[in-house]
Amino acid sequence: MDYITLSGGLLYTAFVIYLIAIVFFAATIRDKRKEKQFTLVNKLAIGTTILGFVAQVGYFITRWIASGHAPVSNMFEFVTFFGMMLVFAFIILYLIYRIELLGLFALPIALLIIAYASMYPREISPLVPSLKSHWLYIHVTTVALGEAILAVSFVAGIIYLIRQIDQTKSTAKTKWLEVIMYSVCATIGFVLITSIFSTMDYNASFSYSVDGNESTLDYHLPAIFGPGDGELLTENRMDAMLPTPDWMHGAEAPRKLNTLVWSLLIGLGLYLITRLILRKRIAAAIQPILKKANPELLDEVCYRAVAIGFPVFTLGGLIFAAIWAQEAWNRYWGWDPKEVWALITFFFYAIFLHLRLSKGWHGERSAWLAVVGFAIIMFNLIVVNLVLAGLHSYA
Repeated sequence: MDYITLSGGLLYTAFVIYLIAIVFFAATIRDKRKEKQFTLVNKLAIGTTILGFVAQVGYFITRWIASGHAPVSNMFEFVTFFGMMLVFAFIILYLIYRIELLGLFALPIALLIIAYASMYPREISPLVPSLKSHWLYIHVTTVALGEAILAVSFVAGIIYLIRQIDQTKSTAKTKWLEVIMYSVCATIGFVLITSIFSTMDYNASFSYSVDGNESTLDYHLPAIFGPGDGELLTENRMDAMLPTPDWMHGAEAPRKLNTLVWSLLIGLGLYLITRLILRKRIAAAIQPILKKANPELLDEVCYRAVAIGFPVFTLGGLIFAAIWAQEAWNRYWGWDPKEVWALITFFFYAIFLHLRLSKGWHGERSAWLAVVGFAIIMFNLIVVNLVLAGLHSYA
């Protein structure tokens, strides 16, 4: 049996099923007056979500069989697993609190994360020596689960903010909500631009010098930022417009920065087009469908997700990570970018819980903290991997 093909098919199947589940969740919020119809659609929504999750678990198992190790060793595998854990965390919290709006927001975020993962190389490759450890399964899966549960706090928080903030006038709060909407557009922009040029089989090679040695770097998007002293080798391709800043180190830094800039530019275009179509702020357009949401319940979910996710993340991202670091690199702690941002994430959510429990930061304040926390997680997942080089670059 070709387990690689089967795993890819199961992941695609899960993606499609999640899309169907989103449609059902959208239907649940339209009209609750017809109780029997609402109950049926509600069951279809959560049922299809669970079915999609089962399909994605099937992808995980079959890819594990094909590779011979847990499929969390590179960016494609880790981000895909993170998306799966986000769906899992949503299912658990939904079964407890029965908030349909969580599905309407959590599942699209999970789909974006899975789509983002698909932009990375999907080939199965042998593990590098430092990854040949049982800590690969323990550390990485625990981190992904912790971050996924914390992501649900963001989902509840953003629903709370869009519902509660006055959208009739422009304020600092409405502007920050639009920054979040733009960030979503930038993620969609990344998926679109990489998909388009991947379909076109775009490739441009640059030669450049590193410590007196000639190297080659292949681009799969037109080069806005190129190697500092690079020379375009491929004919009929756009030459780099700007050199990569000197403070960015690593052989892959120019290409990663180029991808990030393209994502931000396409995201800006998508955001502006959406604003022109809606003729209002995106958050203001979403607000009417959230009127029936219970803000106190959303606030409770926001807090409970952090209360559960924080210790799980701490266990995987700091304790298990330190043990594995000692085994792999003979030291418990270094100042690798990934380690630094894991520590920042830990301190931020520790402060979140302190302010919530000791200072009474409930409601809107708590929701804003959840949004900032998720931004830190995504910065670690996207920017640190795309721009900053470190010992975790192979991941």
